[in-house]
Amino acid sequence: MKKYYIITYGCQMNESDSEKIAFQLEKEGYKPAKAMEQADLAIINVCSVRQSAINRVHSKIKQLKSLKLKIILTGCILEKDKKKFKDQVDQIWPIIDFKAKSKYKPDKKALVPIMTGCNNFCAYCAVPYTRNREKSRPVDEIIKEVEALVKKGYKEIILLGQNVNSYQNFPALLQSLNNIPGKFQIKFLTSHPKDMSDELIKVIAKSKKISREIHLSVQSGNNQILKKMNRGYTIQDYKKLIRKIRKVIPKAEISTDFIVGFPNETEKQFEDTVKLIKEIGFKRAYVSAYSPRANTAAFKLKDNVPSNEKKRRKRIILDMLKHAQ
Repeated sequence: MKKYYIITYGCQMNESDSEKIAFQLEKEGYKPAKAMEQADLAIINVCSVRQSAINRVHSKIKQLKSLKLKIILTGCILEKDKKKFKDQVDQIWPIIDFKAKSKYKPDKKALVPIMTGCNNFCAYCAVPYTRNREKSRPVDEIIKEVEALVKKGYKEIILLGQNVNSYQNFPALLQSLNNIPGKFQIKFLTSHPKDMSDELIKVIAKSKKISREIHLSVQSGNNQILKKMNRGYTIQDYKKLIRKIRKVIPKAEISTDFIVGFPNETEKQFEDTVKLIKEIGFKRAYVSAYSPRANTAAFKLKDNVPSNEKKRRKRIILDMLKHAQ
């Protein structure tokens, strides 16, 4: 019996893609290996969003080659990275269809992609070049999948998309899912502040099954940096939105993302991010150091914040958040 082993890097969408790959492989007669040493086939689901992730992939390929496995790459891979990896692996697969069936994990949490790709073109982000423009699944298809998962006993349904709340009529979809009978909770990732409408906030407030943890990526606390990032809002807009959410949903818990060390980010601009963290009181945050990615607008800018300074800024934010718990 042939066995497979999947290594996943990156976001929850990549995790969901790995579940879909597992379903397809088992349909073809493969069985999962408990360790990569026991496998005949290794699939590395790649994230090209940060250079650090690509560096890890290079190391993992070396390790797998010593085991004489067949190695396949898939996932979010920039063209320049595909060229570098081409001679190191046996095959490079395209990203699996996000509407394909999944081998859900048995922990009662199910990842359900509702859309993929992105139209925002944030200056630092490679997603529009790896996953292309936004594509959405039909509403009835999503509802059927969630109904089936609830019947199987899944207690947490996590709706996924690179920009999940830009799904056409997202409030109506959430309302429909909330009306499905059963005891379960709905979460969704990742949201863009520009698509957090009043209607969406009201639906969350009225719904019993939708989580009160709202993830809203801010990325920086400085307007000049946000403009260079092409985020499409100001800090004033963001703070106004948070106030509105907390007024309508008093128990809302806000989580977010930050990028430190964006090209030309000064100490003063970074301090604006520190100030925002103190002001908002985020429940949690995911912090990354800026990494230049080919094709993006920011790639043309000089990556001039030293690596040790990026690490220092990242550590400051993580320490703040840890002490705020």
